[in-house]
Amino acid sequence: MNKRFTTGIAAGALILSLTACGGSRGGGDAAGEGGSNEGAKIGVAMPTQQSERWIADGENVKSQLEELGYEVDLQYANDDIPTQVSQIENMINGGVKALVVASIDGTTLTSVLDTAESQDIPVIAYDRLINGSETVDYYTTFDNFEVGVQQATSLLIGLGVLDEEGNETGEEGPFNVELFAGSPDDNNATFFWDGAMETLQPYLDSGVLNVPSGQTEFEQAAILRWLPDTAQDRMEDLLTVGGGARIDGVLSPYDGLSIGIISALTSGGYSPDDLPVVTGQDAEVGSVKSMIAGEQYSTIFKDVRELGGQAVTMVDALMKGEEPEVNDTETYDNGEKIVPSYLLESEIVTVDNYEEVLVDSGYYTADELK
Repeated sequence: MNKRFTTGIAAGALILSLTACGGSRGGGDAAGEGGSNEGAKIGVAMPTQQSERWIADGENVKSQLEELGYEVDLQYANDDIPTQVSQIENMINGGVKALVVASIDGTTLTSVLDTAESQDIPVIAYDRLINGSETVDYYTTFDNFEVGVQQATSLLIGLGVLDEEGNETGEEGPFNVELFAGSPDDNNATFFWDGAMETLQPYLDSGVLNVPSGQTEFEQAAILRWLPDTAQDRMEDLLTVGGGARIDGVLSPYDGLSIGIISALTSGGYSPDDLPVVTGQDAEVGSVKSMIAGEQYSTIFKDVRELGGQAVTMVDALMKGEEPEVNDTETYDNGEKIVPSYLLESEIVTVDNYEEVLVDSGYYTADELK
């Protein structure tokens, strides 16, 4: 298998910046009639501390807001929906002037956000779209469809179906692959899945790729709450359902799932130096170390420093009575409205480029990855 990759496979064409459309709260309302929001309290609601990624997101947003002089109420809900609802209620009652929310379940916050709307508190959805509510004013995230494309592309490169530049090699396989998807209550999961499946479908149709279990629908592949143990259990089941067929690759949409998947594979008889091509996302330390050790093949790096910075920029604009910059006003329909969004780019990372992408950029130190 060809397990080399260069940084040339990137997120695609840059999206031209747009300005936000009218109809969102914030702007003049946020600052009040002649008022000032200097030193205002901002509520930041994050889903869990069980993932290093979300810890980093929360701290990034908090530190950058504090650098601008804002007071921050940062809360983690540990993947418990009632806890997150209660935390947001307390933030509103505590006098926050804006909310940054990475939801656990993007469909469960309608009532509490109606309370925010009644008090003219603007809401920014952070990385996970909040669905079913007109109260969401802005959304900042990565190009999640493209993330799925990148995950599938890295799988095909790892299998040798595509070369380092993303061109077809003529390899006909067939390669046995199994497919995993994210949590069905996370709007991003369907974007990841759709991007990946659009990329993989031609190879499934031609027979280059084969799914031994036959489980090719999102509902079959989804892992509720993105739990590694659930992914491990499903991979163990797939090894049985597939009738003992050799697995050549696994599409995994998140590093935490990848760790669980690899555990199932090694306990199921695969040696550490003969594992299938396993993808991932978020460039978590454990998975980067796994790549260095020759286990996990790839991950998708989403620089949460930039994501946090974009959320902070949006908050700051709203607190100054200005319209935040967006670059997408068409893609993210939450069932009630098209939410004005700012999309950031992501990058495929493998053992061949992790130092350049992750260490040289200062995201990690070399010692953290030893």
